[in-house]
Amino acid sequence: MHSRKKFYGWLIVSLLIATPAFTQTIQQKLAAAVERLQSDSQMKHAILGFSVVKTQTGEKIFEVNPQTGLAPASCQKLVTSAAAMELLGPQYQYKTILGYTGNISNGVLRGDLYVSGTGDPSLGSWRYTATKEDKVWKEWVQALKSQGIRKINGKIIGYNGKWESETLPGGWIWDDMGNYYGAGSGGLNWRENQYDVIFRSGSEEGSLVSIVVMKPQPYGVKIDNEVTAAAKGTGDNTSIYLPPFARTGVVRGTIPKEENAFTISGSFPDPAAQLLSTFNQQLLTAGIKTTGFSTLTTKDTPVFQPLLVYQSPTLDSLNYWFLKRSINLYGEVLVKTIAFEKAGYGSADKGISLVKAFWKEQGIDNAALRVIDGSGLSPQNRVTADALIHVLQYAKSRPWFNYYYDALPLFNQMKLKSGTIGGAKSFAGYHTAKDGTQYTVAIIVNNYSGSAAQIVRKMFAVLDEIK
Repeated sequence: MHSRKKFYGWLIVSLLIATPAFTQTIQQKLAAAVERLQSDSQMKHAILGFSVVKTQTGEKIFEVNPQTGLAPASCQKLVTSAAAMELLGPQYQYKTILGYTGNISNGVLRGDLYVSGTGDPSLGSWRYTATKEDKVWKEWVQALKSQGIRKINGKIIGYNGKWESETLPGGWIWDDMGNYYGAGSGGLNWRENQYDVIFRSGSEEGSLVSIVVMKPQPYGVKIDNEVTAAAKGTGDNTSIYLPPFARTGVVRGTIPKEENAFTISGSFPDPAAQLLSTFNQQLLTAGIKTTGFSTLTTKDTPVFQPLLVYQSPTLDSLNYWFLKRSINLYGEVLVKTIAFEKAGYGSADKGISLVKAFWKEQGIDNAALRVIDGSGLSPQNRVTADALIHVLQYAKSRPWFNYYYDALPLFNQMKLKSGTIGGAKSFAGYHTAKDGTQYTVAIIVNNYSGSAAQIVRKMFAVLDEIK
């Protein structure tokens, strides 16, 4: 009997000791997880911005430095995306117009053929059935053949005069602007302004590798190759240096040895010229003679007879890939499109100004959104965790929210947009916990040391507390 009393007494004490672990509040769990993160050696010189609210009510659950502006990297796309969905509408479509001046007689166009763009970022993209290169060219060439045109006495003229000539926003760095993720945007874009460079490497480390082919070949561009072979398994450590409108560039860095078809991707320095030169070749192949091509940037809209109005997929579809694959080009185009539609001219600065004004109307102070581009690629951007929460909460209230939510990638079994630039990692989005509680979260770390993969695991350990 005595031993049984001792057993029950021990059981009661054990349960009492264990009870606090099971009754910890979500705030206590998050506080402990954040303390572990901030005491980690990777965070010695870093700063954390973190905020969690209940999605349904907006009730603040936990926050650390929520009003500190940090480099958000691609989480800034959440800001651009939501503004575009609201200001342009989910059914918005870009229009590229083919038209001509002069007259058509006996199969000859005695005038110029115009390609008038409004910034469509999907023209020639492989991501949508309707926008693939072959389909676009078939439709465009057929538009001329349907009018009996076999020869053009004038030029093919690309018109993007309602968009600024500068293709890159301020603040982008030299190491980015020749690579696919640093693609510039204009009134005329083609293949997401991206081309591939395919390398072959030898068996010796340090040996110069060769360029097999560039697909498609950037128009009028010569690329000097300084890439060398490195150890197997080292991956892509190359950068293409080719600024806007340049005709010569260089690619430097390393790829693994013993590769026969190692592919990296760059960005066209002149997207409009790339589109026009390709169209010109397609017409020649189809038996339609031309006299060349040029671009027209005057702000005075030319008068021409329309042949074809080519429309992009709707914005809800474009936005899906913008967030899902974090396409920087789309972010920069959307900013300029907002300016084009609201102010009549596709300017990056005007677009950013309109985006910030829109969010100020929704209660976000301008100082909490110190942004200079639409994608987050510039290291000069500064956004607070609280501002990201505010954007996400606003989106949740809008009729287009399902499109927005569906576009978010899945990280750590949560619907989160991620962001990565040098020394910065971020995640922001939504999660429904096991008990059914819906949370909106934003976490940003700037100036961490060591491996990005390691800091991500530690950030996920914090987010795990709301599962």
